[in-house]
Amino acid sequence: MRYRGCVHSDLVRYGCIVGVVFLSWLMADVRASIHEYHNETFIPRFNSFFFHGGSEGLYASHVLDEASKPTSEDKPLNGKSFIRFESVTFQRTKEATSKQNEMQQNTGLVEAIIVEIKDRNKIGGSYLKSEAICCTPALANDGSCKVGEVIIRQDPNNPEWPKRIQTFFEGKNEEAKMLTQTIEINSTGMYYLYFMFCDPELKGTLISGRTVWRNPEGFLPGKMAPLMTFYGFMSLAYVVLGLMWFLRFLQHWKDVIQLHYQITAVIGLGMCEMALWYFEYANFDNTGSRPMGITIWAVTFSAVKKTVSRLLLLVVSMGYGVVRPTLGGMTLKILLLGVIYFMASEALELVEHLGNINDFSGKARLFLVLPVALLDACFILWIFASLSRTLEKLQIRRSMVKLELYRKFTNSLALSVLLSVAWIGYELYFNATDPLSELWRRAWIIPAFWTLLSFLLLVVICILWDPSHNPTRYAYSEEMVDDLEEEGISLTGSGLKVAADLATMVERKERKLSISTDHVFGLKEDLEEDKRE
Repeated sequence: MRYRGCVHSDLVRYGCIVGVVFLSWLMADVRASIHEYHNETFIPRFNSFFFHGGSEGLYASHVLDEASKPTSEDKPLNGKSFIRFESVTFQRTKEATSKQNEMQQNTGLVEAIIVEIKDRNKIGGSYLKSEAICCTPALANDGSCKVGEVIIRQDPNNPEWPKRIQTFFEGKNEEAKMLTQTIEINSTGMYYLYFMFCDPELKGTLISGRTVWRNPEGFLPGKMAPLMTFYGFMSLAYVVLGLMWFLRFLQHWKDVIQLHYQITAVIGLGMCEMALWYFEYANFDNTGSRPMGITIWAVTFSAVKKTVSRLLLLVVSMGYGVVRPTLGGMTLKILLLGVIYFMASEALELVEHLGNINDFSGKARLFLVLPVALLDACFILWIFASLSRTLEKLQIRRSMVKLELYRKFTNSLALSVLLSVAWIGYELYFNATDPLSELWRRAWIIPAFWTLLSFLLLVVICILWDPSHNPTRYAYSEEMVDDLEEEGISLTGSGLKVAADLATMVERKERKLSISTDHVFGLKEDLEEDKRE
């Protein structure tokens, strides 16, 4: 079958690739709102050279009255939103330096441009009907700009924006150091930072240093800030679910089955995952950096929980504990799929959460997303194929209570798949129509949806398979032919004879059904399990 092919060669190959990526990224530096530059190069574009210094959603600084202003000098940043330049240095080539006059004061110019994304058309000569980004002598004759500078059309309502910060090389110095300064943000928006120069002789210049970006409430980027609150609520939701499940577990602890322990493990993992993400975001918000330890633990718990959740869905769909006491020869294949999925998911989560906010390239993401998407497809195919077989078995054996249980589970799972497909379509539309992150304040709902959907599916499983004083309604037992209601048959000698004849007919019918069932569903593992039964 198709899902079995997924479990073999393709998964092993992707597992090896993802494993290498996972190990290589474990040692990555964990940074976020602190954007660091290590001898980065400038990229030519039209008649300019530029380097993208970062982009984040920033909220406007809070306006504090005299009573609300911090009284202590160690908290001067409360309520402030800003971009701060720290130790930013430009280094030009020796060849470019040798061409300069030592007596000349300014021998090269590099500009830092901060622009809100809605004002992006104010950078360059588009409003002058020119494709040039840097001012040319022809454009300078009109008094629209200065030769050697980036063309910026100032906002008449806010003449200081887009923001321009100039740094000059002096004489024959190879380095030019940017002054440490803080630019306060007074308007909510998505801000981009570019370092640019227009002089072709500065080609080969390198940039080093860092910039610090901060929102009024902390260092957490604007599009991530709502997630901290969301993870806080989800932590509470998992605690409530865990408490309710634990009480039911204790109430009927003598009747619990193996499946209940697996559900308990998933609830515990979800609780730890949400709590770790909340504390990771809270620490990030306070310091501006993501601590390596907490981040890796949060990512690992997330990957483990995703893997165990999918394995739980798979074994439930296969009828484990309901129509089959063991998984038989399928155990190794299931574990193999789980291990490879964990490695792929762990690598993707690490690369997404380690490093700068905006340094995750599309190609790197595609390389890591594809294996996870293929493995998810394998899980879905295997789950629904197993569900189909389980439903047919229950229908043939006329286990109506268990059949109704699995029909409800199938409907819930099918609904979650339909919602997932619809949400993937929305996510693709969202990313295609918002390439510059102008809708950054809405971006948090994309990852939040998957977390919420996973939680709701877990709640459904908890409701359907809740611990009960009557576990036989869904627990595995030696399948017996359902007793036929013998209404209208009196307990006389003739009635007993009719009952005996009816029992004989039912027994023959059962043998025929068993033979036809083995013919239709005669896979190797089923035959082995029938022998065990």
